[in-house]
Amino acid sequence: MINKRRGIAAVATFGIASLVLAGCSASSDEGGSESTGDATAVISTNGTEPQNPLIPTNTTEVGGGKIIDLVFAGLVSYDANGGIEMDNAESIEPNDDNTVWTVKLKDGLTFTNGDKVTADSYIKAWNYGALLSNAQSSSYFFDNIQGFSYDEDSELTGLEKTDDLTFTVSLTNAEADFPIRLGYSAYMPLPESAYDDIDAFGESPIGNGPYKLASEDAWSHDEGIKLVTNEDYDGPRTPVNGGVDITFYTSQDTAYSDTQSGNLDVLDQVPSSTFASYEDEFGDRSVNQAAAIFQSFTIPQYLEHFGNDEEGNLRRQAISLSVDRDSIIDAIFDGTRTAAKDFTSPVIDGWSDSLEGADVLSYDPAKAKELWDKADAISEYDDTFTIAYNADGDHEAWVTAATNSIADSLDITAEPQAYATFSELLDDEDNDKMTGAFRSGWQADYPSMVNFLQPLYQTGAGSNYGRYSSDEFDNLLKEGGQAASIEDATAKYEQAQEVLLKDLPVVPLWYSNVNGVWADTVSNVQYGWNSVPLYYAITKG
Repeated sequence: MINKRRGIAAVATFGIASLVLAGCSASSDEGGSESTGDATAVISTNGTEPQNPLIPTNTTEVGGGKIIDLVFAGLVSYDANGGIEMDNAESIEPNDDNTVWTVKLKDGLTFTNGDKVTADSYIKAWNYGALLSNAQSSSYFFDNIQGFSYDEDSELTGLEKTDDLTFTVSLTNAEADFPIRLGYSAYMPLPESAYDDIDAFGESPIGNGPYKLASEDAWSHDEGIKLVTNEDYDGPRTPVNGGVDITFYTSQDTAYSDTQSGNLDVLDQVPSSTFASYEDEFGDRSVNQAAAIFQSFTIPQYLEHFGNDEEGNLRRQAISLSVDRDSIIDAIFDGTRTAAKDFTSPVIDGWSDSLEGADVLSYDPAKAKELWDKADAISEYDDTFTIAYNADGDHEAWVTAATNSIADSLDITAEPQAYATFSELLDDEDNDKMTGAFRSGWQADYPSMVNFLQPLYQTGAGSNYGRYSSDEFDNLLKEGGQAASIEDATAKYEQAQEVLLKDLPVVPLWYSNVNGVWADTVSNVQYGWNSVPLYYAITKG
């Protein structure tokens, strides 16, 4: 029997009916709007250098994503608990079978250059993101809209303009929870000026969100970016401060020290070296709460000895069984993580701790060595097994512990492999240049189980850096999308995860809490369902 836990995403999932009919907010009254502070004060926080220019459809990592979400606004936004609230949309209404959705925009919306936000702003941006020749990493987010093609340039014929403020979205397959995904950055609109020089636009984007770039050169590469309040934004994320300065730290320890001294207002994740002490030190200026974050490491399918065949599957299972997750969580994370039982997150509706095949996520060194020896009988392995990580993300300790556990269990040589920055690691992943495994994970884009599965494991998906491909898995995802109810969809997604447990395109490790702190310079700090602080609600001064 599958044990299910309803998570915070249930607010969004089961609130769709009222959302699309009434066009009202599904959020609570939480936030900082009732508290006073200096409305011109700028909040300082940490971040990482974005991998790519800041184009919404080509930003799939957290460094760029944090900026995109502040600078742009979509049809809907998510509140602190993952609930949907209307942003640019006045209403999003389905037909009888959830295959056609009618979007009505609020009147009077503008980009920060004064251009109006219209139906064309969305239709053209989505078509740009979906076009094969534009090579956008989020293009697969449009694959259920009629006209999408993975094989050739094709217009999204399912997007039709009714008038300047209204358009319809015709889906290839019915999707009952379609509005949930529309707060993700891939679905943001673009101003007409973006297409004059899209690369230049990505260096200094013009958005329509709660913040805007402080100047044309506000992004100092490898240093930080300065944002100020967009005075024309009038949505559910209206700021109560004057802006956000994001510093790109190469060390979480340095960021933590800056927060201790008051030189940094908000830190979204403390370094692992402080897990045992940060709550005592910061007291009620700290947070330790569940978040939609999944941690793993990926073994690319293109590596010798680790293909999608009998030898590769034996080795992947052996590697997974050789990692002592609980000991690493206790020693490195001071209990602030939970060993993974699936590929999603306990805070997401549909999560299960009883999937068939989940025993491969247990620590069993004897079984691991048995499977490894069986693989050696097929083709002997005499290489060093490595796990790559980015040094600017505080991963060294757990990667070292994991490779030690693997080496001890399998009697092989296993070592960490350091990259200086996350963007450098992502570049090698993107170009299939990895020589071993690499640390991976997922911070949810929107509160839905499928968001943990499609972007990472669907054939050809933009974040499928392990190059995994399974017709069985892809078909189950498709069937889930076509399901008549949330319950039927969840059953298909559980079956899809059971395929992943057999193939292990990644080795699941643990679910992360958000462990953040803030200086006594700010108030009304709240961290959202996806671990990101609600910067717009923070007061200072």
